[in-house]
Amino acid sequence: MELLHQIRAYVMPALIGLAVLAGILGVLVSPGFYWAAAAFAALVGLGLYDLSQSRHSINRNYPVIGHLRFLLEGAGPELHQYFVESNTSGRPFSRDQRTLMYRRAKDLEGIKPFGTELDVSATGYGYISQSIAPKAMPEDPVGALRVEVGGPDCREPYSASIVNISAMSFGALSANAVVALNTAARAGRFAHNTGEGGFSRHHRAPGGDVVWQIGTGYFGCRDDEGRFSPEMFAEQAADDQIKMVEVKVSQGAKPGHGGILPGVKVTPEIAEARRVPVGRDCFSPPGHSAFSTPVGLLEFVADLRERSGGKPVGFKLCLGSPREFFAIGKAMLETGITPDFVTVDGAEGGTGAAPIEFSDHLGMPLREGLMIVHNTLVGLGLRDRIRIAASGKRVSSYELACAMALGANWCNLARGFMFALGCIQSQSCHTNRCPVGVATQDPRLSRALVVSDKAKRVEAFHRNTVHGLAEMTAACGLEHPNEFSPELIYERISTHQVRRLDELYAFLEPGQLLDDDAGPVLQRAWDASRAESFAAA
Repeated sequence: MELLHQIRAYVMPALIGLAVLAGILGVLVSPGFYWAAAAFAALVGLGLYDLSQSRHSINRNYPVIGHLRFLLEGAGPELHQYFVESNTSGRPFSRDQRTLMYRRAKDLEGIKPFGTELDVSATGYGYISQSIAPKAMPEDPVGALRVEVGGPDCREPYSASIVNISAMSFGALSANAVVALNTAARAGRFAHNTGEGGFSRHHRAPGGDVVWQIGTGYFGCRDDEGRFSPEMFAEQAADDQIKMVEVKVSQGAKPGHGGILPGVKVTPEIAEARRVPVGRDCFSPPGHSAFSTPVGLLEFVADLRERSGGKPVGFKLCLGSPREFFAIGKAMLETGITPDFVTVDGAEGGTGAAPIEFSDHLGMPLREGLMIVHNTLVGLGLRDRIRIAASGKRVSSYELACAMALGANWCNLARGFMFALGCIQSQSCHTNRCPVGVATQDPRLSRALVVSDKAKRVEAFHRNTVHGLAEMTAACGLEHPNEFSPELIYERISTHQVRRLDELYAFLEPGQLLDDDAGPVLQRAWDASRAESFAAA
């Protein structure tokens, strides 16, 4: 600090002196020195401004050189990512995780020499028990590892891949990114969730399978007042490319949070996809206006299913209170209406922009959320009618298998596919300055993303991710990832103690909720829930 004080004492006089000297030399010796004089004059001007301004204290005390602090701060994430973090310590994704995703996207083997760098004695370390009699791998894992989605009221069931693209909107992603993702989805036989930003021309052009997400703004199916338009929905949902419809109740990174797309960002393309006026502010309310109760949610699902021609319809949510999902369960019993699927998003899920308090401390992590949803449906005897999807930072085969063991039938990945597109985790998604053209609407930046190349990488990432899961499934002596169970997953709870997941957590038996025997904690939440309202009874 003393050094900074000394520099401050001499930097301004030195700059002024050098500027005067360069000016004199420019007159007496060479006009080239005028440029030096101009440069020093600019620095002098900056220093005088720093001394007089009141916004930044550090610049006021340390003119000119204080700007170095902001330059280093701006480059902090990159410096930390490339030069400070270890292979396993990075967040949100470690170097090892990023390397695995990059290698899979480039069609390279995801191998690592010399053994694991993880501390297998650390609390929280998990592993799967493999079989002494492993199964043979299927010849075509992408074709073999699929899930039939569609309950008894669905007339157009869909055969979904075990891994699909999670919700990311056009607007959050560039047009090139959306086209590359959907091109890969068509080539690789998996589904691409539109996100709540609407079914855009960039989703349509390649012709890949689409899950159309309907959010609180009802983009693509809204009237001039922002309310849900049944007629507009039916018109779009009839498109053969749309295979399923997902009602977004909430998402993991910012549950219960609305948003606004400023009018300056509402381009003609975005306006066309969202069915909103060009150049006008575009709002996403925190909650839905089409329903406000558990019964209302299910009636909305049933209406969408009918208007779509019988396609699978479900809803996505990040759980908060177990009581609220129990209320939805009671509404299923009372109305006889069940969704075809429920997507459980974990609080560890990502987004282009969210308040840090929401990302860090709001919503239920995926593991706990999956268990609530799975246990509720099992406890009500409805599990065989409804499929469960899991999203929220699933990347490796182990993470996918753990989600299956806790009740998921398939997994949706967002950031994994972003890495396949070339994402470098710069964490600048909200700035419109994504350096690799993935999360930006700036045509100068998005041109860096070459669709033909990145589509191949996305398809390779999906294929190799499914292959890795198939390998782990076969090693455990199983035919399909849906056969993973809590009895196969172990987790260290202390240096000298290991427990299976079925020993760590309570799993309900079929019909157990109907018998009012869910255990003290869950039973209190069940008793406090009601189909007519999300509020406590």
